[in-house]
Parts: sequence; C-alpha cells; structure tokens
Amino acid sequence: MYQLPYATVVENTTSPTWELGIHPSATSKFKRCLDILGSLVGLLILAILFVPIAIAIKIESPGPIFFVQKRYGLQGRTFHIRKFRSMVANAEQLKSLVNNEANGFIFKNKNDFRVTRVGRFLRSTSLDELPQFWNVLVGEMSLVGTRPPTADEVIHYNQRHWRRLSVKPGLTGEWQVNGRSHVKDFEQIVDLDLQYQKKWHPLYDVLLILKTFYVIIARIGAC
Repeated sequence: MYQLPYATVVENTTSPTWELGIHPSATSKFKRCLDILGSLVGLLILAILFVPIAIAIKIESPGPIFFVQKRYGLQGRTFHIRKFRSMVANAEQLKSLVNNEANGFIFKNKNDFRVTRVGRFLRSTSLDELPQFWNVLVGEMSLVGTRPPTADEVIHYNQRHWRRLSVKPGLTGEWQVNGRSHVKDFEQIVDLDLQYQKKWHPLYDVLLILKTFYVIIARIGAC
C-alpha cells in the first residue's frame, strides 16, 4: 500500500506553499496509456456531439459555449479546464445571491438558479465534462484522480489538503462514484481523494471507470 509523503512547508515572499511528493500513479506507464486511449475516445464523442450541444447552449443562453477556469493539478501546477457552459454567462457576478449548501472550501447549491435547463441536462449526464478529455490527452489531467481544486479553495489549504495534489486531477474518482453531488462536506471529499491514493493500483483505475459509467447511466448523485 502506498504511504502518503509528508509534505514540508516552504516559505517564499508571497505565501507558504507545499512541497509534494509524486504518487506512483503519476509515473505509471499503464495509467498514461489508459489516459491516452480514453481521451481519444472521449474526444471522438466530443466531435460528434459538439455541434448539437453548442447550438442548445447558444439558443437558451447568450454567451460563450465553454466555461474556462484555472485549476490546480499535480504538485500545485496550474492549468485551465474547459467545460460546456452550464450556467448563465454572468454566473460569477450572481454567486453572492446563491446560498452555499456545502461545508468547507467548496460551493454547492442543488437548486442554483444560475444553472440553465440545458446546463442541468449536461451536468446530470456529465456531458459538460467532455472538453476536459483534451486536458487528459495533453497530460494535465487523468481519467481517474482527485477533484481539481480552484484558486479560492487552495488559498485555504493546510498540509493535509495539499496531499490531494500528489496525484493528477481526474475526470472521475472516489468522490464521483461515492456520492457525487450528495457529498457536500469538503473534508469528506479530501478523505475520498486520499483514500484513492492509498488504494491505487493500475487496475483500480479501470474499476473506478466502470463504476463511473454505472453512476452516470443510473443517474446516481446527479445534479
């Protein structure tokens, strides 16, 4: 069983950061081959569905087709994810009007009025995630890993939280197959992410991918 590295704090001129060890999954050739194969299949699906999804988004809500956001990945490296936009274009300006139903450093509201009708369908079917297969193909993400955090989360991180980033962020993972939107406590999400690191072996990723298909088809924990 893999034991998590003990991160050490490093002071710089701006704020503390954490030196993180590399989890064996990040250097696994099997995992990388699985990521490349899976991302190519995912991008093919994206190519087929892109036009109808883009048209549906544009018809209901003026604005960009994609939602672009900076996230933190392996060892705290930043990258940008793209999702099909599922909210109104000015969602960030309206965020203060929405009650946060989650505990900790995440934001969730089951009946968020900013989510469009098309967006709810995209979220419940996980079709909004299709553009992230590009992040997987270029190596910024993996098919399976931790939930990639945002900048307003990581500014609050302690040493335990930073340990999540010893692996690449994933399109799916323990959180997605063990409650998804029903898990609204940040510390519980961290527990699931660290649990993945302890349990990981190459075939465990395959198991979680199969579980993900079941969760999506059965609409378990869908937004």
